[in-house]
Amino acid sequence: MDPFATKEEYKDGWFDKFMVDYFAKQMSKQLGGKPYRPGYEGFVDLSKDIMKGRSSKQQRETVSGVLGSLMPPQASARFRKWFPVSKWSAETNASITAIFFKWLVGPLETKEVEVDIEGEQKIWRSGVQIKKCRYLEQSGCVGMCINMCKIPTEDFFTNQFGLPLTMNPNFEDLSCEMIFGQKALPLEQDEVYKQPCFAHECKLGDREPTPCPKIDTERKSKPDVELGAAAAPS
Repeated sequence: MDPFATKEEYKDGWFDKFMVDYFAKQMSKQLGGKPYRPGYEGFVDLSKDIMKGRSSKQQRETVSGVLGSLMPPQASARFRKWFPVSKWSAETNASITAIFFKWLVGPLETKEVEVDIEGEQKIWRSGVQIKKCRYLEQSGCVGMCINMCKIPTEDFFTNQFGLPLTMNPNFEDLSCEMIFGQKALPLEQDEVYKQPCFAHECKLGDREPTPCPKIDTERKSKPDVELGAAAAPS
């Protein structure tokens, strides 16, 4: 079943429009003040512009710069103080995400998930289920999902805020699971590293189902042993 066969329709309220424009302005600054058209489509177009001429690593660094620009001074230190790694912190951030980030990814809700805490499995309500990611649907690009959203967001929460986060996009139905409190795997060990392009959305998808080349633009230069580890079943 083609998840792009039926496009979701969104009726953005004032808060949604404000956040889209605010985020787009920060992205535009990272591109030297590049003009952009208003609305969500313009926001996604800016994401595509960030990808042009940049390696996957540079794309992630640019998005990290955007995320950092959204935060006031000392935000990282304050967050770590207010939200030390705990069940409460993970569940609180999951709830905040579910309430305030519909503008970015569409409808989402919290859920119970299994979290590995120092080798011990815990059941926390620190999961967020994105029903059908608006950003992924609008972009139609596996590489954008991974380098412009998944990895920078995981890295931002884990390394800047000190709260581990794992994001598990589902490329079959465009849903996504976020798990606060769970440390993400290195990209090369994650299943998404082997994800092919969307066959009907990307011209690269007409080729045999090899991993999307936009996920890691330096993949071919990496040692075979690393790629072998990534290809091994989990």
